Order: sequence, then structure tokens, then C-alpha cells
Amino acid sequence: MWHHDTWVKPYLKQYKFLLALVLILGVLTTFCGGALMFTSGYTIDKSATHPYNILLIYPAILMTRAFGIGRPTFKYVERLKSHNWVLRVTSKLRTRLYKTVEQDAAFFDEKYQTGNILGLLSEDIAHLQNLYLRTVFPTVVGILLCLIIVIGIGYFDLWFGLLILLLLAIEVLIAPLISVAVEAGRRQQQKELKDHLYTNLTDNILGANDWVLSGRQQDFKQTTQKTVAELNKSTNHSKHFRWRRDFYLQAVLGIIFIVLLIFTNLCFTNNAERANYVAAFVLAIAPVGETIIPISQGFEEYPTYKDSIIRLNNLHPTPQKLPQQQHLQPENFQKLVLDHLQFEYDADSPVLIKDFHQTINRGEKLALIGPSGTGKTTLLQLINGDLAPQKGQVLVNDINVLALQKERQKLFAFLNQQPFLFNTSIINNVRLGNEQKTDTEVQKALAAVKLQDLIDSLPQGYNTPVQEAGSRFSGGEQQRLALARILLQDAPIVLLDEPTVGLDPITENDLLQTIFQVLADKTIIWVTHHLQGVKNVDQVIFLNQGHIEMQGHPQDLYQNNRHFQELYKMDQGILIKR
Repeated sequence: MWHHDTWVKPYLKQYKFLLALVLILGVLTTFCGGALMFTSGYTIDKSATHPYNILLIYPAILMTRAFGIGRPTFKYVERLKSHNWVLRVTSKLRTRLYKTVEQDAAFFDEKYQTGNILGLLSEDIAHLQNLYLRTVFPTVVGILLCLIIVIGIGYFDLWFGLLILLLLAIEVLIAPLISVAVEAGRRQQQKELKDHLYTNLTDNILGANDWVLSGRQQDFKQTTQKTVAELNKSTNHSKHFRWRRDFYLQAVLGIIFIVLLIFTNLCFTNNAERANYVAAFVLAIAPVGETIIPISQGFEEYPTYKDSIIRLNNLHPTPQKLPQQQHLQPENFQKLVLDHLQFEYDADSPVLIKDFHQTINRGEKLALIGPSGTGKTTLLQLINGDLAPQKGQVLVNDINVLALQKERQKLFAFLNQQPFLFNTSIINNVRLGNEQKTDTEVQKALAAVKLQDLIDSLPQGYNTPVQEAGSRFSGGEQQRLALARILLQDAPIVLLDEPTVGLDPITENDLLQTIFQVLADKTIIWVTHHLQGVKNVDQVIFLNQGHIEMQGHPQDLYQNNRHFQELYKMDQGILIKR
């Protein structure tokens, strides 16, 4: 995992001096805590012997004050520097992750469900942040402190030094390894349950209207209850294990106190002056426990961090080698050729597109119909250049679309089921299609898609906020706003991916008429789930299991193809008599 890591090691090297400062400050924080207890213990013991001169304990009092001030000071500075280090690293990691998602959007759509991507964005980077703060920093600081303690005690007595080394090894090595062994599978299960929750909740929320309309509100609530119950049960097991482990660690720390009492009584009670150090040595170990006990907690969470590191390092798909890029002006576009395309997502999945061939001339309209999962949307991604076929090629004026990736925005416009609208004004949302257009041109586009009357009725007119995700407007109005964007973009090829899904029949029919009216001079490839509006296209292609099952002009198919006649009648709600 670490040999090919590009998400952790590079940043450890990049900020190594700041990291070293953080670790030194961490050691100094605990050292000051221990020194504070040491000088306090010495002062107590020395005061109990009634020194004849206050000067005999005055240096110890000054040191107590100094270490008392130093401990919170070093701790505060250490927290500032450690969080500064972590935030620098994680800000770079988040920027890198977002750029990866943006650049490889098609790859993510193939490999991850929406909920998985949300889990990736929200948790994996946070796990790396916790890896540093809860595992790396405490472990290194704890090991350094243990070495200082063992060397210090071993200087006076080798055997006691080895005994303390064994007991500290239980705290900083054996207990953390046991925590990993016990919690690894449980943490993995919790991670999978959380990912499952993200996916289910995302799907359910996106389809909330369907749940409500079907009267299945109770089912909606119950879809995630079982997963939540399993997650809570697993989390409770982890809490109980953590409580028992910390209890045993405190018990081991108590044994260390007893060993130190024996050690100091054997080594420091041969005269009154040395006896003053008995309490000092024993009390000095107390702050160390606050540092070394949390190490087990950090190790316990390591399997989760490891899973995140593996996922992040596996994000990048195999780089797609693009041919040398070429240029094509939109006004020069004449034809689109889908040249014997074949596509499958991986070797274990079925072939979605099989030897698909089609020539679409400028201005022609094509409707792609077929059952779900037959590759209709995949075909649009191939046309757009988001995916590369295993066989065949997509040609725009005899130029491979993969050689026109820098020209995509000029050549292709895309309207899908849920166009995203930003929480800004109507005019700003539409201008995203072409930021160079004037207000007048934007207003003409809005009028063309039949939104003028609606806008005139709004108090703020074109400056009306559409609200988040366009929630101020209905589904049909949102699609018209997105259609106005396409008009401004003025690309010669328009890809429609079921833009009328979820609309009532009247709104759907009205929107389709507007689409084909305002895009009359464009080349349209339209993916649809039924036959409403197919009279507006030149060719209908029915895909089934990757093959073209039937094809032709809609009027010819209706007159001569019995299967098409049955489909059309079922789509219109006409009872078929046999």
C-alpha cells in the first residue's frame, strides 16, 4: 500500500520541518507536565523535612512555576502548529480530490454510485486528517517519551529500566496491536454500512417524490432502519471494547507506579537527601499516561484510515491516451458517424453496445428508445467523448471525437433529466451557456423557450433568484431554463438524455414541442423512455441488448411495423386486442 502511495508520503516530505517542530513541541508538552509533577513532588518531600532555609526549596518552587507555565504554553503552540500542518495538507488533498472528480467525471459515473462519491468526499480526506492527529503524532511522541523514561531509569538500575520498558511496551505496542486485531473487521463493517447508508439515502432522497406519490412513506423510513440498527450495534461493541481496553491500560499504568515506588525506595532512601526524590519520580510518570494511552485509540482506527488511503490511491483510472487534438469550427460540422461501436465497462460486465453503426447528417433528429440498461445513455457518453469504445469510433466530419476534446463545448450541448441550476438570478443561470452573450441575447433565449410571461410576472424579473437547485421553479420550468442555456451555447449537436422524465403528460408534450421548435436547425440525439413526441424526429432506433431491434422514420414504422404499433398504443394507453 505504502510503496505506491501518492496521498500521504509526499506531504510528509513536503512539510517535514513543520512536522518535526510539531513532534518536538508534543514531547516538550509532556516533558513539562512530567517535570512539573517531579518538581512538585520534590518540593512536597523537601518541605516535609522542615528545611532550615527557604532557599533550599526556592529553586524547586521557581522550576514548578516555570514548568507550570511551560506545559500549557507548549501544548497551545503544539496544537496551533499541528492543526496548521494538517490543514495545509488536507486543503491540498481536498483540492486534488475535487479536481480528480471533475477531470474523471465519466470514470466516477462508471465506478461509483452517487452515495459512494459522497462518502469518498466527506469521509476519506477526514480520515487522513485523523490519521495524522490521532495516530501518527501521538505514537511518535509517545515512543520518544518512553525512550527518555527507560533511558533515565536504566541509568540508575538496568533491570528496573528493562521492567519499565516491558510495561511501557504493553501501553504503546501490544495494546495498540491488539486493538487493530480486534477492531479491524468491525471497523471495516462500519465503513461498509456507512457507505451503504450514503447510497440508500441519496437514492431515496432523489426519489422522495415517488415515495410520497405512491403512498409508501413508511417504507421510505424503513429502508435505512435495518442498516442504522446494525451500525449502532457494531458501534456499541466498539465502545465496550474501548472501555475495557482503557481500563486495563490504566491498570498497567498503576503497576508502573508501584514499580517506580519500589525502584525509588530501593535506590533513593539510603540517605535523607535522596529520599526527597521518591515522590518526585513517581509523580513524574502521571502526565505520560495521558500521552501514551490514546495511542491504542489511534491504532484501533488505522484499518479505516488504510481503507481510505487505498481508495484514494485507486481513484485514477488508466489514463486514456488521446490522439493529437484537432480543431473544428461549429459552423463547419456536416455529419456525425457512429462507426461500428462496441463498448463494455469491464471484462466481467455484459457488452452494452454491439457493432452499432449510424450516420447522422447535420440537422437530423434521432430518437433512441429501449429498456433500461440497454446502453442508451452510454451511447451519448461515447458520442460526447466521455467514454472511449473498445471497438469502432465516433467521427465528427471524419475526425475522431477523442481528437476534439478541446472543442466539445463548441460542438456538443447536453440536456439531461436534472439540469443543475445555481442559487443566483435567472439571467446569470442562463448566461452560463455563453458568458459572452449580452443581456438582450439572454432575454431573447428566455423568450424563445416561452418563459417571458413567467418572468414578467415575477417582482424581480430577470434578477429573480432561482434558489438552490432551481427549487423556486417547477420541473418543466427548470428544463426550459436549461434549454435557454443551450440556445446561448449554440452548439450544432444537442444530446438529450430523457429531459422530460417526471413531468406530467401535458407539460412534457409542451416542452417537447418547444425543444424541437427552438432547436429546429440542430442535430439532435434524443434518449427517451417512451414514444411521446417521436413524430418530431427523422429516425427512431429501438435498442435491445446492445443491438438495433428496429429502425426507421416514425410514420413508416407505425404503418409497417407491428411491434412498433403495439409499443405506440401501449405508450398512449390504448388497449391492445388480440
